[in-house]
Amino acid sequence: MYAANDPRAALNTATARSNPAPAAYKGAEYARFYDAPPQEMTGGNETYYARGQNLVVAHTRGKAGLVLSRTNQVDEYVVLLPNKDTPAEVHWNGRSIAVGGYCIVVVPPGDSEVHLKGDGEVIRLITTRADDLVAKCSNADSYLSPDPNVPPFEPWPDPVGGHKLRHYSLDVPPEPGRFGIIFRCSTIMVNFLPGSGPRDITRMSPHFHDDFEQYSLCVAGSYIHYLRWPWISDLNAWRPDDAELCAAPSVAVIPPPAVHTSRSMDPVKNVLVDIFSPPRADFSAKPGWVLNADEYPAPADTAR
Repeated sequence: MYAANDPRAALNTATARSNPAPAAYKGAEYARFYDAPPQEMTGGNETYYARGQNLVVAHTRGKAGLVLSRTNQVDEYVVLLPNKDTPAEVHWNGRSIAVGGYCIVVVPPGDSEVHLKGDGEVIRLITTRADDLVAKCSNADSYLSPDPNVPPFEPWPDPVGGHKLRHYSLDVPPEPGRFGIIFRCSTIMVNFLPGSGPRDITRMSPHFHDDFEQYSLCVAGSYIHYLRWPWISDLNAWRPDDAELCAAPSVAVIPPPAVHTSRSMDPVKNVLVDIFSPPRADFSAKPGWVLNADEYPAPADTAR
């Protein structure tokens, strides 16, 4: 599936399935936040909501002074500030942190607020246990029936030492053998892939996941997402291939077990963020790949 020099080529792909072999498929979802009206618009602030089986992606183009609140949030969520010079403060439980952008913030359950201190782009990643946000999603109807190939969501263990606001810079130098810039919490894994020009079409990486979704969030440039579903005995369930061009900002929800790969298209800079909910066990099992693994233990049956 991967080129020999791709760090993912060393992943253990022989793990057992956690759900039955597919008897039906769900299609992919493509939310182009630049090509549709926002679900919320107030005072020049625009927020778009789209979802998969387990995760809501809330993308906001905001002005200084905007406050994004969560009340009675049931689990941890992630605030992604993909650009530099996007100052913000995050408040939770009487505590706050100030960040300048190009980072992620893990926010604990309960009441919290994100205050934008300058104009910019902020993305919140929140599980679909947040019923109020699920109802706002542009593609809410797509999940009136759940994806039959995604098992029920189960969070990973709470962080060592209990909940608190945590933030992590995305300014991380590359390291041979490590794939991307990966952080996780109890509910979500974020892999921020360094920017690149157009992809070499002789070095694509088609692969599939047995039983988990991938959310491919484009924050700069554009990508073509290629998907192909395996044939099964019921021809009625066969699906045509996808080749969908998605520019920034957008998210593609890639369902299992579709074979997929993405091709960066912009001649200068393309940035993709791959998101998983709950975190990926195979990435977590690679020593050194998850940069905050010491703070967030994996389940007992998953190597760190």
